[in-house]
Order: sequence, then C-alpha cells, then structure tokens
Amino acid sequence: MLLFALKRLLYVLPVAFGVSIVCFLLVHITPGDPLTAVLPTDASAEVQAQMRAFYGFDKPLPVQYFIWLGKVLIGDLGNSIASGRPVLTEVMRAVSNTLMLAMVATMIGFFFGCLFGFVAGYFRNSPLDRIASALSVLGVSVPHYWLGMVLVIFFSVQLNWLPSTGAGPGGSSEWKWDWEHIRYLILPAVTMSVIPMGVVARTIRALVADILSQDFVQALAAKGLGDGGIFRHVVKNAAPTALAVMGLQLGYLLGGSILIETVFAWPGTGFLLNLAIFQRDLPLLQGTILVLAMFFVLLNLLVDVLQTAFDPRIQRG
Repeated sequence: MLLFALKRLLYVLPVAFGVSIVCFLLVHITPGDPLTAVLPTDASAEVQAQMRAFYGFDKPLPVQYFIWLGKVLIGDLGNSIASGRPVLTEVMRAVSNTLMLAMVATMIGFFFGCLFGFVAGYFRNSPLDRIASALSVLGVSVPHYWLGMVLVIFFSVQLNWLPSTGAGPGGSSEWKWDWEHIRYLILPAVTMSVIPMGVVARTIRALVADILSQDFVQALAAKGLGDGGIFRHVVKNAAPTALAVMGLQLGYLLGGSILIETVFAWPGTGFLLNLAIFQRDLPLLQGTILVLAMFFVLLNLLVDVLQTAFDPRIQRG
C-alpha cells in the first residue's frame, strides 16, 4: 500500500507542473490590462511603465512564469493588485470557508444520493425506483443558482426562517459551530448538495442493479445468506466507485461554487474568483485557481489510495 501511494505521489508531480502552466497562461491570454485596477485613467506613460516593471509585467511570459513558479514553490503567491494584501492569506481564508461549505454539501448529497440510489437499485422498475430516479434527474438538471434564489425567496423572504446571505453574524472570521452560525450554512449547503446528490444517486443505482444481477449474489442467496448479509456484500462492491464519485464531486464543488457563493454572498473561493475576475486582479486570480487545482489533484490522489484500501484488486491491476 505504501509503495502504491508513493508511486501515485510521483505521478502527481508532472500533473502539478502542467496545472501550474495552465493556471499561469489562462489568465494572461484573456484580454484587458490588470493595471487598470490600480492606475487612474489619466496616468502618464511613465507611471504605467513603472507599475508594469514593479509587478513584472514588462518581462516575457516565460520569464514571468519561472519567476512566479519560483515564488510559488516557497509559498509566495504575490500580493493582490487591488487590495495590496498577500494572495496566500486571502486565498487560504476563502478556501477554509469553501471547504467547510463543500464538505457539508458533499455529506448531504452523498447521504441522500446513496439512499435514493440503493432504493432505486433494489426496487428496480417499481414506483420507488421511478420516484428516486426522477429526484436524481431533477437534481442534476435544475440550475443550482436558480434553486438558491428560490430557497432564499421561500425560506428567507416569505417564512423568515433562515438568513439569506453571509457567513454568520460576525462573518467567517468569527465562525462557530452553533445554531446561530449554522443557520447561515443551511441554504447554500442544501443548494450545493443537489448536483452531487443526483450524480451519486444515478451512479449507485446503476452499480446496485449491476451487482444484484451478478452470479455471486445469486450464489449467496442460494446458500441461505440473509438480506442483511447480501446488502453488506453489495455495499462492499459498490464502495470504491461511490468513493471515487464522491471525491470528484467534492473537487467540483471546491472549484465550481462561484455562482452559489455569489448568490449567498458566502466569502469563499468562488466569491473571491468572481471579485478577482471583475477587478482583473491577476495575482489573486492565479493564486486562487492554482490552490483550487492543487486541492483537486491531491483529492484525486487521496481517492486513489482509499479506493485501493477498499478494493485491493485495483492495486494488483
């Protein structure tokens, strides 16, 4: 297992290098000048040249990349052009907020996705199967930002049960796991959980239906094994794939929550990306994208190792 984990870790290094190149180039090929966020409209050419040299934008792209990569390797993501604060501080604060939201949303989505998937798989072609399948299709079809606005209108505006925006009475810097703060987490977490719930439910439904049709299940039933024992075997065989799907969904939620965080004004990476894009803040945009991409790469590594722990056949393959 340790050798397998080390080999997977070596595979991550070239992937991480390629991700850094893509993150650097993506924000440079977009039109516009990042210095417009800090320079007045009537700035002279001399001032513009000084600012360009200060931020290193006067150098060729390959030189800019290696300078940027060298700083990244020592943990320096630069300073935000708009605010002047260190990018790493801004990004890590936002990442902690997004990670908290994504973890809660993933747990909700995984729980209900597994529930609907197992029900649909065990009771194929029954009314329960059709209801569970319809809910899973609805989950992946409904635009989550639209669902978020509907939930805000219903639960915040009309019923006044839950707050509509923010990350707590004192903001995310004073977050506590009490009801007063959790109330701010419910609506965005439920909204984010809908898509992973649908994906997991559809995947589990197909897995369970396939496993129940295999010969070993019929052999276990013929030997007199009860429904509980058969269920344990089904869960054990479905766990590696379900774990991989859950890991991928968590990665997608970390990087794809920009619309939901904007709707609920949740101070996470999506909200930060939206701010960086509109302000044309290249260091902040690069740092946020890079950190999210590295999270996704490391999450895939963790899922690979956990899959092997659940199913040793993967390691032998």
